[in-house]
Amino acid sequence: MKRAGLTLSLLLVVLGQSLATTPRAPRPGGESAANGMVATVNPIATRAGVEALKAGGNAVDAAIACALTLGVVDGHNSGIGGGCFLTIRLADGRIVTLDGRETAPAAAARDMFLRNGKADSKLSQDGALAVGIPGELATLAYASTNFGRLPLRQLLEAAARVAENGFAIDSHYASRVRATRTELAAFPDARAVFLRGLPAVPAKGDILRQPDLADSYRAIAAQGTDWFYRGRFATKTATWIRTHGGVVTAADFARYAVVPREPVHGTYRGFEIVSFPPPSSGGVHVIQILNLLERFDLKAMGDSSADFVHTVAEAMKLAFADRSKWLGDPDFTKVPRGLLSKDYAAELAKNIRPDRASAVTGAGTPPFADADFFRREQSRHTTHFSTSDAEGNWVACTASLNTSFGSKVVVPGTGILLNNHMDDFSAQPGVPNYFGLVGAEANAIAAGKRPLSSMSPTIVLKDGKPILSVGAAGGPTIISQTLLAILRTLDFGKSPREALAGARLHHQWKPDELHVEAAFGDAVIAELRKRGHTVVVEKSLGAAQAVGLAPDGGFLGSADPRGEGLADGL
Repeated sequence: MKRAGLTLSLLLVVLGQSLATTPRAPRPGGESAANGMVATVNPIATRAGVEALKAGGNAVDAAIACALTLGVVDGHNSGIGGGCFLTIRLADGRIVTLDGRETAPAAAARDMFLRNGKADSKLSQDGALAVGIPGELATLAYASTNFGRLPLRQLLEAAARVAENGFAIDSHYASRVRATRTELAAFPDARAVFLRGLPAVPAKGDILRQPDLADSYRAIAAQGTDWFYRGRFATKTATWIRTHGGVVTAADFARYAVVPREPVHGTYRGFEIVSFPPPSSGGVHVIQILNLLERFDLKAMGDSSADFVHTVAEAMKLAFADRSKWLGDPDFTKVPRGLLSKDYAAELAKNIRPDRASAVTGAGTPPFADADFFRREQSRHTTHFSTSDAEGNWVACTASLNTSFGSKVVVPGTGILLNNHMDDFSAQPGVPNYFGLVGAEANAIAAGKRPLSSMSPTIVLKDGKPILSVGAAGGPTIISQTLLAILRTLDFGKSPREALAGARLHHQWKPDELHVEAAFGDAVIAELRKRGHTVVVEKSLGAAQAVGLAPDGGFLGSADPRGEGLADGL
């Protein structure tokens, strides 16, 4: 069954960290520390990052430790069988953005998911055809070699011990297993790992051990990433996939390469915004929406008012309409830089009426749309984590398998779960993907191409110094969550904890629905409907993590108060 939009039931199933639990009461600022901070969705992963700092590592090492551990304890969302985007602000002031997005195999074709002329979503979401070539491990290794201090093998071994010894699954992990039980059961190795061959699904507090995954981590520690990309794992994976109707080959793994890209830069009320470039749509559209909103006095509105929700939603609609036409892999399609133009934003902002929801019929045309493009710089399906250290290194990383448990394929004998990011391509122009997002020719499938993403690992600076590292999980709501955290920090002066605790909203143009958390209250929701919005009320939208600069020069951190994560530091 094709998912057409972000309905309530869909959100609860697909958003990487959309929990059905009541948010915990926000603390005034969040966790604080003097010498470094780590924020993730899982306490075990957070502590792994802190241990890396204690061992003499920097914020990059801490982020790598978090990523590898999250692949164990939060493996339904991310892992080395998936991809990531990594934004780093180094102590010397350099900004590095590493593209570890999955790539389409060489035999991929634009019509590979069409049957009888129509896109078959089952093929792009579960099983062998859904798998893109994973990039997370290559990206972590690149970051470790070039910017870290600790040996990658040391961080792999620490995560391997967690996989070997096991951990108590939390309520969200248990709910994801429960929601995807039927799909997992269709794949014997996934069934053996995550359902343990039992008639009942694991419950909160049950211990999950993953000895095969521990062995794989240790094989990488001993043999390097060649084991994964050019050795036993690549061969074993290609054999399984080809046997089960897929097109991935060992050569596809061997040719995978991390792409260092030029970050996108913007400004907002005197602050500098640095985020991830295409093939992420997140950085472009976070900045585009900020450009639109800079013309409005949001602070005077108050961040819980109908005026605030309406204005932000109208800006989101305009940006997501542009996303549908213009965004894709810049190595394959022309993505105009004019989307970041403040003059273009000023023209679009004229369409925002204060009293009425506007009808956005399609994408705009940014300046120099045929001449000035993004290019490669030469040189909870998702999870986000942020780290910082006392030397001035800050990291924002978003990693993903796409939907819960990705393709549901565990490569036999390895414990490694593979992504289903081929679904992030436009299988057929105008047809929504799992998240209800509509794409066009710019995001069509092509061999070696990277699918469009919403991941938005972002760092905010003031006078050249980082003050906020933030990102989120939750499909297209990643963009809206990251945006709201920035707005509440910069316009309203809120701490990371307060910024993440605020009620959330999301509008992605199509479907024409404004999703709001119930915490906005009945009066605001009624006023939004009066203004012409089709309002869908949600209990919880997504999960974000943030690290911020404390007034005393130390660090404040927060895991999303809707979840079960942890911020901690030195």
